[in-house]
Amino acid sequence: MRVRQLSLGIVLLTIGLMPPVHAQQAAQAPPLRTPDVIFVPTPPEVVDAMLKVAEVSSSDVVYDLGCGDGIIVATAAQKFGATAVGIDIDPQRVKEATDRIQKANVTDKVKILNQDLFTTDISKATVVTLYLLPSLNQKLIPKLNKELKPGTRIVSQSFNMGDQNPPLKTVDVNGRSVYLWKTPLKETR
Repeated sequence: MRVRQLSLGIVLLTIGLMPPVHAQQAAQAPPLRTPDVIFVPTPPEVVDAMLKVAEVSSSDVVYDLGCGDGIIVATAAQKFGATAVGIDIDPQRVKEATDRIQKANVTDKVKILNQDLFTTDISKATVVTLYLLPSLNQKLIPKLNKELKPGTRIVSQSFNMGDQNPPLKTVDVNGRSVYLWKTPLKETR
């Protein structure tokens, strides 16, 4: 009888009718690759300043590259009426961001993608938000110039785009800088 039950379980598992024994482990997939930066949450007042300096409105599509817990995309949808896409390579951050947009009731306006920000198509963005290191911001410049329409707003918390790209505007929020640029950006050679 035990052999018959085991055989039935294997058959059901094979045809997808029985959940795998390690379903929870599968849900905790590893990152696509090691994240480039550690996750540091962005305070709500900095999020508001980033979206205000970019003059986000309901006609915008905001892409947050390295969205972490999803606070920027959720706020863009909830407070500013924008549609938004959060991209993060870490499945744990994707789960947190997904939970946040569900709690904020903005799943109709926000998508969270578990993808690599360097390879994901961002061409629909009218605003791009960043909280990456300066070296990563600079590494992104060719992608931003190639995929984004001229005049697309880029906002970064704390980190600039290098000396060749002075910001159009800088705002201080409790000791944190918020920078604004528009595409195209100057590329280092």
